[in-house]
Amino acid sequence: MKAVDGRHPRRWWILVVLCLSTLVLVVDNMVLTVAIPPLAEDIGATAQDAQWILESYILVFAGLLLTSGSLSDRFGRRRIMIIGLALFGVASLAATFATSPEQLIAARFAMGIGGALIMPSTLSILITVFDDEERRKAMAVWSAVAMLGLVGGPILGGALISAFWWGAVFLINVPIAAAAIVAALVLMPESKGPWQKPDPLGTVLSVVGMTSLVWAIIEYPKHGFTSPVTLAAFGIAVASLTAFVIWEMRTDAPMVPLTLFRDRNFSGGSLSLTLVQIGNGGLLLVLTQYLQFVLGFSATKAGLAFIPMAVSSLFFNGLGAALGNKIGNRVPAAVGMLGVAAGFGMLATLSADDGFAKVAIALLVFGAGAGLAQPAIVAALMGAVPAEQAGVGSALNDTIQQAGAALGIAVLGSVVASAYTGSMPDDAPEGARHNISEALALGDSGLAGTAREAFTTAMSSAFTISAAGVVAAAVLAFLVMRDKKKTTPDETAPAPAEEKIAPALSH
Repeated sequence: MKAVDGRHPRRWWILVVLCLSTLVLVVDNMVLTVAIPPLAEDIGATAQDAQWILESYILVFAGLLLTSGSLSDRFGRRRIMIIGLALFGVASLAATFATSPEQLIAARFAMGIGGALIMPSTLSILITVFDDEERRKAMAVWSAVAMLGLVGGPILGGALISAFWWGAVFLINVPIAAAAIVAALVLMPESKGPWQKPDPLGTVLSVVGMTSLVWAIIEYPKHGFTSPVTLAAFGIAVASLTAFVIWEMRTDAPMVPLTLFRDRNFSGGSLSLTLVQIGNGGLLLVLTQYLQFVLGFSATKAGLAFIPMAVSSLFFNGLGAALGNKIGNRVPAAVGMLGVAAGFGMLATLSADDGFAKVAIALLVFGAGAGLAQPAIVAALMGAVPAEQAGVGSALNDTIQQAGAALGIAVLGSVVASAYTGSMPDDAPEGARHNISEALALGDSGLAGTAREAFTTAMSSAFTISAAGVVAAAVLAFLVMRDKKKTTPDETAPAPAEEKIAPALSH
């Protein structure tokens, strides 16, 4: 059933379902950051176990995104999303009552598979249900919900752990996933692309390549670039992804349409988004440590400190959607990224003696830029994707963001670690020279002050690099991206997006 104007009559209710599905993934990832200490103590997890609890999810998630996007185009985006939600909910329930590190790691592994099935489907359904005129507004709402989850996750996690126990951070996923499944079945139409042959070789190469790449990025700060572990992982990633590209360009039924990168908006948006995510990836990691170790915030208070960024981002998401419909994507994307760079620049000037006011102002500027830029970049990128390939196009977008964020955490984390050690005096205890938390734990006020100064100097270096990267992304977006030419009813123009999308929708 379609409305008289050709739009789906339940499209805004469908957006609620998509936002719920996205929210459960974002909140889960962020809420776990505050749950690790109590759960590690309760189930006897070692530091290596805790690392695997965090990394098992991201490795599976990143490795399966492209395959999941292809499956959603082939078998139905709603169907794949519902399967992902069901798996995510069941795995969350298993994680809730895990009694050993091995059980929790297995549950997180299954949650990663469910998350990989959910994420590409949400954005692909959004771009097939909404037409060109309303899509930007819908994307702004979707992005705003993701930002709320990003900031609200640690706050919710702290509240749940204080009121209940660490298992509550997983249990909360179950009713949200169940509600999203019911709403999807009742409200959402099915959509899929034209049937094409499976691409098993492309699937294997993409999974091996992306998993190896993310693993190499995660392990690099711990082992160094020249270690056998790092070199082997990067070698497998390069070999697999190179073979993947060659195979996809030659096969008659490619899993991923690499021809999308010939479009200026897709290629420019992809590279810009990668550069932005590299900077963003390190923001929460580094700034959260500054708030806790330097300013003395608790974990919950550090989470609350990001509220200015969330509020600013929400406001400018809406403003960006309105501007984008009038002036296109290129200018909001470039101006927004310059705002993000300005926020990083302000954070780079922080000192150990600064209070929270300066942090709050920087986060307001950062949130304004992010709210303006990210929906514009994603709208330009996804606007270049044909409706029949919405699933795999969405997966490419998600993969780019995941890889960029992982790279940012690894690279900027490494920059902070090495700069911190370099700024500490040679006669400081070995543990204190490498870890600010150990320096503060020694109870030496002089050493603690030195450690705070060293960490702030190291953070400044990381945020300066981030600012430079985002400026480069802004310039790239402005030079490469192009806005679609608007046509009048009298002009000969391609069929509206809804006419191209409608045949793919079924009830």
